[in-house]
Amino acid sequence: MTEFTHINKQGNAKMVDVSDKNTTKRSATAHSSITVNPAIYKQIVDHTNQKGNVLNTAQIAGIMAAKNTSDIIPMCHPLPLTGIDITFDWQEKTQAYTLNIQATVSTTGKTGVEMEALTAASAVALTVYDMTKALDKGMVIGETYLLSKTGGKSGDYQR
Repeated sequence: MTEFTHINKQGNAKMVDVSDKNTTKRSATAHSSITVNPAIYKQIVDHTNQKGNVLNTAQIAGIMAAKNTSDIIPMCHPLPLTGIDITFDWQEKTQAYTLNIQATVSTTGKTGVEMEALTAASAVALTVYDMTKALDKGMVIGETYLLSKTGGKSGDYQR
């Protein structure tokens, strides 16, 4: 079993030293979702929400979240991100619509961007909720998970 690297010799939390790691191109894609009722779906796709363009605002929130992940996740390293892309795909269900969210983050660095991608996807779903909660507070934010990652010592991962 691999030694847990976020604990120091006294048993307290520490930020891992990545100084000796190789700099490589790294990317990660995460998924999240939010299920909304037909009225919210229509408001989003027709751009009639009084707070503004929901998906555009959510994309910006996701980008900002990725860039600021180290400010909210204690052991994350601040990273110079080289790219962030947020994409959407609607899925119609019985009396509901699910917005599938994909957040892809890339960098060239000594540590991966999985947390940045996961944070971005989560922030997108939360922003959609925030901008449309006046219509329905019963929206459901779905599972959030890593779809893939590339680069680094541990190699590539595909869900």
